Amino acid sequence: MLRYVIRKRGESRSFPSDAPENHPLLVNAADHPETHGPRDVLVVIGDQAGKAFAKIHDPTPWRAIVVELGTECLGVHTGESRGQEGSNVLGFARFRLGHARPTSLVELVKQPNTAPEAIAAAREVFESQGLTVAVCNDFPGRIVDRLIRPYLNAALRRLDERLASADDMDTTLRLGLGYPEGPIALLERTGLAEHHDVTHALYQALGDAAFAPARRAQVAKARAGRS
Repeated sequence: MLRYVIRKRGESRSFPSDAPENHPLLVNAADHPETHGPRDVLVVIGDQAGKAFAKIHDPTPWRAIVVELGTECLGVHTGESRGQEGSNVLGFARFRLGHARPTSLVELVKQPNTAPEAIAAAREVFESQGLTVAVCNDFPGRIVDRLIRPYLNAALRRLDERLASADDMDTTLRLGLGYPEGPIALLERTGLAEHHDVTHALYQALGDAAFAPARRAQVAKARAGRS
């Protein structure tokens, strides 16, 4: 099995400290994160992962370095140059919606010239610990948020327009499209305020009105700020 080490800097959204038990990725990491060999993979997790990566002056001794991301691009941490950026450094985020538990999906972020062997090594690390990997290019929000957030915003706006009741909208999408859960119920379960934070960040980064937080998400965020 490929050897990897983990450096945790701050609270990780992908591997939260309040999880019922440690994920195998954490349990099976090498015991001494500050020591490594030339073929090891470094996984930097936590909300301060980008700052921790900035302190690594020479990433070349690692087979791959994988940095946990929020909604931001990997290029925020590595820099960008003429669309030719890329090295042995990748980004990742384990998808979770709002305050729900993280899923088994890891979105692995590459740049135009990311080394294929680094991608393969990072994929092997995550998949060896029971996670499913989807590789994507370096865009704000990656795959799932880019696809699902406009859909959730649209559902909230249709609710404001009184197209149908929340229950009828949820039922229609569950029965008509086979979704396991309707959009309004999903947002109520995982957090409207959290939806606001993600969509606001994507709207700021992309300037696409489809990502502008829907009114009900704005209300939830304002209310959360008063509590």
